[in-house]
Parts: sequence; C-alpha cells; structure tokens
Amino acid sequence: MPLVDMPVKSTSPSDLEPIEKASRDEIAALQLQRLRATLARAYENVAHYRQAFDAAGVHPSDLKQLTDLSRFPFTVKSDLRNNYPFGMFAVPREQVVRVHASSGTTGKPTVVGYTQNDIDTWAHLVARSIRAAGGRRGDIIQISYGYGLFTGGLGAHYGAEKLGCTVIPMSGGQTEKQVQLICDFEPRIIMVTPSYMQVILEEFARQGLDPKQSSVQIGIFGAEPWTEAMRLEIEGKSGMDAVDIYGLSEVMGPGVASECIESKDGPVIWEDHFLAEIIDPDTGAVLPDGSEGELVFTSLTKEALPMIRYRTRDLARLLPPTSRAFRRMSKIVGRSDDMLIIRGVNVFPTQIEEIVLQHEHLSGQYQIHVSRHGLLDEVEVRCELQPASALAGEAQRREIAAWAQQRIKTMVGISTRVLVMSPDSIERTLVGKAKRVFDQRPK
Repeated sequence: MPLVDMPVKSTSPSDLEPIEKASRDEIAALQLQRLRATLARAYENVAHYRQAFDAAGVHPSDLKQLTDLSRFPFTVKSDLRNNYPFGMFAVPREQVVRVHASSGTTGKPTVVGYTQNDIDTWAHLVARSIRAAGGRRGDIIQISYGYGLFTGGLGAHYGAEKLGCTVIPMSGGQTEKQVQLICDFEPRIIMVTPSYMQVILEEFARQGLDPKQSSVQIGIFGAEPWTEAMRLEIEGKSGMDAVDIYGLSEVMGPGVASECIESKDGPVIWEDHFLAEIIDPDTGAVLPDGSEGELVFTSLTKEALPMIRYRTRDLARLLPPTSRAFRRMSKIVGRSDDMLIIRGVNVFPTQIEEIVLQHEHLSGQYQIHVSRHGLLDEVEVRCELQPASALAGEAQRREIAAWAQQRIKTMVGISTRVLVMSPDSIERTLVGKAKRVFDQRPK
C-alpha cells in the first residue's frame, strides 16, 4: 500500500485535502509518528546513518518529541557522494524503480532513488503544488524544465498527469519551438526556470508577438533562486501569475513546497511529508521561526532514500501559515555556498538582481565577474539594455552604469564596475539553471 494515496480530484478551490486544513497539533502529531518511523528505517537499513547516529550518541528511540530531532546529526551532500552510487538507499536496489542524479560538475554526482510508493507520493505532492498555484484538472501544461537525470522535468510531468492535466513534455531549449507550441497548443500553465522564462519572453518579442495575448495565465517557476523584482518583471511582460515552487533532488525534487496563487507570499512547505528547520549556518544551532538561516529538511515518508536533517545550503526564513495550515518559507535569499565574500562583505547574486531590475532600461539578464588584482578583489557587473532601449547612446549607457554602481555601493556595500551591454549580449542558459557568477580569483 502506498504511504499516501490522496489524489487531487476536486476542481473547487475551497475543497482542500483535510491535512491542508488541519490544526497545528494534528500536523505535529502526524509528523512525530512519521519521523519516528523514518529514523528507525534509516538506522536499521543505512550503514551511514547507523554509524552517524552511534557517533553522535543518539538512537531513534531517543526521539520523544519533535524538538529532539536537533540531537541527531546533519546529512550533507558529501555524505551522498561518499556513498556513491547506492550506499544511502534504505531498500534493496531491486525495489528502486527510478534513479535521478545531479550533474556532478564538482565531483561525483549525488544519486537519489525512488520506490514506486515514493514516485506516487512525489506525483501527489507536485499535483498538490500545481493545484495550489491555480492549476486544475483538464488544464494544458507546457513543461519546459529539462528532462533526464535532473528531477525537474519528470517530477513536474508526473505531478501534472496526476492532477489530470494535458502535458506538453517540451523540456528545455529550442526556444523558437517553445513559443510556437504556446501559440499552437495554447497551454494555460508553463513550468520552467525563471531565467529561461525570460528567454522565452524575449523570443516572443523577436517574433513580434505580445506574450500578454498568449494563452499562458500561470507560470510555475523553480530550480533557482529568484527575487520579487524578477516576479514583477515577468508578470509585467507576460500578464501571467508567477508562482514559486521549491524542491531539491536530495529531499525529493520539485514539490517540497509551493506558493498558493491566492496569496503569493512564499512557498507552503508540505509539512505532512517534510519537517523543516532553520539553523545558523556557522554553528548548526536551530533558530526560531522568522530568523534567517539555512534550511534543513528531514523527509517523513520517503522509503528508498530517507533524508535526515539534510543541509540544503539555501538561506531563507520559516514563516507562519496563511493560505494553508502548513508553515511557509520565504523566497530563497541565496545559497551559503553561492555567497561571495568581496573585500570582507558578504554578497549574494540576488542582491545584484534586485538592483538591476529596478532600472526601467535594464533587462533581468546579468552576470557578476570577480577577479583579483594584487590584494584587491574587483567586481564587474554586466547587464543588458531592454530591447526597447537598444539605441541608447554611449552617454546614456554611462549614466545607467553610474546609477547601478551607486545603488550597489549604497545597498550592498561594494564598489563595482558596471558594463551596460546591448540586448542579447549575455549568453542565455537554455536548459537548467542560469550561470550568474564567474569567480576568477585564485582558490
């Protein structure tokens, strides 16, 4: 029997699953029951967890209440790499019906596995996420996340089918064809990274088409941090509602949390399946809700790959419930491993993005190039003019660059050189996450 089998059937916005309307006490009781089972399963079946728990002097039976989880050790990405490929699985490999993996660009890839029950649960949660974003049975959804080992495409695909939608499995790339299919098949929803949505909107403009006249009403964007400024930029150009979905392969994939279209106030964490904590990234101490820190997730229902206190490196806050009974998370501020230290100042790419998008003549495309000359770090921010501003002269470009430099100095606290470039000068990422930072400093 699946751990959870609650298909989304209703088309009524008010007809939520019972757990989405439950009391905090009911949610906590369910979490405690599932957490105890998860800790026991991990300890009994995964050598890494058994060794880590024993080294920390804790046993699954020590969990009497949810706060006792803080006594258990963290799991980090290197743990998955050190147990490559299948050493973290809690079930025999023969019971794993699918594997996904990271790109492995910084070493061995991290491999994640799913039983059939895991796949069913994942599809259910993505369906719940799409529904929270405003999707309904019968909607046409164009999925422009990459398919393959990346969890985005297939995760979105199975969830959309679970909801009862008509799926266009476009994957990433072929931007001209993306626009053609939107025009021909008239999807109501698109699921894609926000940076690639920018590229699709640029293609609409190149073809002389107005994206506000397209069929797309909802964009479900994830797989990379994006700001409120980016939301306003996309919504202003397209007329769609831009909704945030959150997930990561190690914890499940897309659908760990998702925004509700009626509030758009941060992704709702599906707390019946994931227990979230915020910790101090330096000390590991658990912080109270509302504090900014590193997100840590513990899976509550995964069979093949239980995750105990997985350090995501994503920096955010935990927020109280609004549209659902579950707590929310703020938008991701950045990643602790993406943070740049420039002359002693902590800088996140999203801070630069916010400023670039504040200027009416600049598009959302940008890059940050960091180098070191002698003992000093130097930063060059490259950004692009909007197509409508393509004929701006050198004097106007210098004026825009000076404005951006001043804003970055005031708001972020670092001196930069800003280069204002013509439209389409910055290389686009057509599949996967946009590369924003190029750090050429010696390691």
